[in-house]
Amino acid sequence: MARGKQDTRLDAPKGLRTSVLPRRGGVEPSDRFGRFTEWIARAMGTPWFILGLTIFVIFWMAWNTLAPVAWRFDSIALGFIALTLVLSLQASYAAPLILLAQNRQDDRDRVQIEQDRQRAERNLADTEYLAREVVALRLAVKDMATKDFIRAELRALLEDLDKRDDEEGEHARA
Repeated sequence: MARGKQDTRLDAPKGLRTSVLPRRGGVEPSDRFGRFTEWIARAMGTPWFILGLTIFVIFWMAWNTLAPVAWRFDSIALGFIALTLVLSLQASYAAPLILLAQNRQDDRDRVQIEQDRQRAERNLADTEYLAREVVALRLAVKDMATKDFIRAELRALLEDLDKRDDEEGEHARA
């Protein structure tokens, strides 16, 4: 039954095991890149990132305005072209990374919604089963003899026995 050395992961369906090369550390490269994009998206959405970017821009502009001319690398006369290029490059990479992170979140949300739907179906089935059981118990209790009913039946039987005894006694005397 042994077919040689194969991937023995049990946490993934068999159809999804398409990797030819062995994984390092158990993390696929696409997952690593996906986690990286989520980290970037989370980092860019913080006040600290905006504050850091603002400090970076202020430092850039101050350096290229106040530093000696030989040390400047971006010209104020040309409108800080290098700064504009750096910020455009940052924005051009940030947008797709944020979209990738959103796509991964959408995928996770879809899986979570499907799991919630399945859980809700199971809960509904369990609730319906319990409701049927409660109805069955009510019907069984309704058909069950009560204490007063049993007493009345026993009294009636006792009266019948007393009547028979009286009748047998009269027949025996006669």
